[in-house]
Amino acid sequence: MKTITCIEDLREDARRKVPKAFFDYVDSGSYNEETLRANRADLETIKLRQRVMVDVSERSLATTVIGQKISAPFALAPIGLCGMQHGDGEILAAQAAEEAGIPFTLSTMSICSIEQVADATSRPFWFQLYVIRDRGFSRDILSRASAAKCNALVLTVDLQVLGQRHRDIRNGMTVPPEMRLSNIIEIARKPRWALSILRSKSKTFGNLAGHLEGIEDITSLAQWTNSQFDPALNWKDVEWIKKVWPGKIIIKGILDVEDARTAVKLGADAIVVSNHGGRQLDGAPSSISALPAIAQAVGSDTEVLFDGGIRTGADLLRALALGARACLIGRAYVYGLGAGGKAGVAKAIDILQKELSVAMALTGTTRVSDVGPQVLVGVEAKKPARKRTS
Repeated sequence: MKTITCIEDLREDARRKVPKAFFDYVDSGSYNEETLRANRADLETIKLRQRVMVDVSERSLATTVIGQKISAPFALAPIGLCGMQHGDGEILAAQAAEEAGIPFTLSTMSICSIEQVADATSRPFWFQLYVIRDRGFSRDILSRASAAKCNALVLTVDLQVLGQRHRDIRNGMTVPPEMRLSNIIEIARKPRWALSILRSKSKTFGNLAGHLEGIEDITSLAQWTNSQFDPALNWKDVEWIKKVWPGKIIIKGILDVEDARTAVKLGADAIVVSNHGGRQLDGAPSSISALPAIAQAVGSDTEVLFDGGIRTGADLLRALALGARACLIGRAYVYGLGAGGKAGVAKAIDILQKELSVAMALTGTTRVSDVGPQVLVGVEAKKPARKRTS
């Protein structure tokens, strides 16, 4: 077996093991993928300030997010269809996150249901909500998440309409995959993947099947999403959700200072600076380029999280230095899931933790709370305001 040293190794391993349609679903962006590429390119232009002769023999990655103690400053982001990267994918990822002491976020569009993940774990996880036209379903699924003791709601607000993802269309992306010749050949070449799916608890959208009419007859994920997701979603819906949801609310998909301020006014416990991984508005700025201004504008009023392009511990350090309290990682852990199931997710988490610890040491930093612009080259030393926590 190939030695895994970094997230890119996991990505290449996943490419070999997961059928092309499902690998591309995770790996691709919308339209010309300009924003997808910018997320990585802009992170890599930010240079770290190497410091020497500082005692870094004892270092801590621990921090808190929305009052929750976590072992490292990142959480597993909501990713749809994890259960098609590996059988029971959401369960395995949640278990790996729990064992590592970091939050896991279950997507509305997961294969394993809220109840299945809750039964397989012993600690609360976060739940991500897509608001669809049927508000009765939204109320119902929030009740189910509350009953499962999910301790935070991640409300995604940047997918009112779906950005076209060319690779999904070319691959004929469906769940489960259509039994056409090309798919049959592709699956036959991935016997371990096929076996894991056959043994899995769920093979369609676990949160939707049996709860929403028509979900059993999906022929195209993109077509169904476009028909069901609500383009009328607006800030008044956040007020409604706050009345329905009893716990913490994290608003994900903020890329503009004005929107960030509105989210704060409506009582968001945290916001996530995110462009949906380059999968929505192509040509939008990279998440990292939007982060400093948003953190400066609202960081003293709410917690600012970051999402977009994280592949290394150095990327985590860059985002923390520019004002993020913590990050969400998506593709990085999903590559691990496709490569090796639960062990692959654990490997991805371990890689990022170790890389962050080394990057902190080589910038003369021993605690996550001490990370600020001083660890970057050519960035003003004034640290963006961050919300105080008890």
